[in-house]
Amino acid sequence: MIPVLRTERLLLRAFTEADLDAFAALQADPEFMRHLGVGESAGKPRTRGETWIAMAVQLGHWQLRGCGFWAIEREGRFIGRAGILHPEGWPMPELAYGLAPAEWGRGLAFEAASAVLGWARGTLPTPVASFIHPDNARSRRLAQRLGATQDGLIELKGVTAELWRHRA
Repeated sequence: MIPVLRTERLLLRAFTEADLDAFAALQADPEFMRHLGVGESAGKPRTRGETWIAMAVQLGHWQLRGCGFWAIEREGRFIGRAGILHPEGWPMPELAYGLAPAEWGRGLAFEAASAVLGWARGTLPTPVASFIHPDNARSRRLAQRLGATQDGLIELKGVTAELWRHRA
């Protein structure tokens, strides 16, 4: 069961097939995808089919790990995702987020990430980290605002990222 989180302006809920069009549009956007992903797909826009697979994986992540991504909704519209990733081979759970560029600069990523971090602190047995692309200044500022501290670099499936640790 995927819990529902509510903030002042946002609803964080399970992905549904109705999110596919909006999520596919986001993942096709080079600006949205610029700092996301690992391996061969790092930083590359994704097709509608790849987005459908990503949604299915995100839902399965909840089943296998007890955590995962929530779809973020604002005023009834899908605007992004936020959650805890911990796929096979990941060194620790990761607080990750991504909002539509049209929503940037409004404090919504902080609002969503704060809700997820609060859920993680009350639910998960270990602290979480964020793995941030070195060129992603926005995400670095968000991690700092959330109280995370940088702890060097980490290699994830061929991609070097900054390791930001969130306090327990």
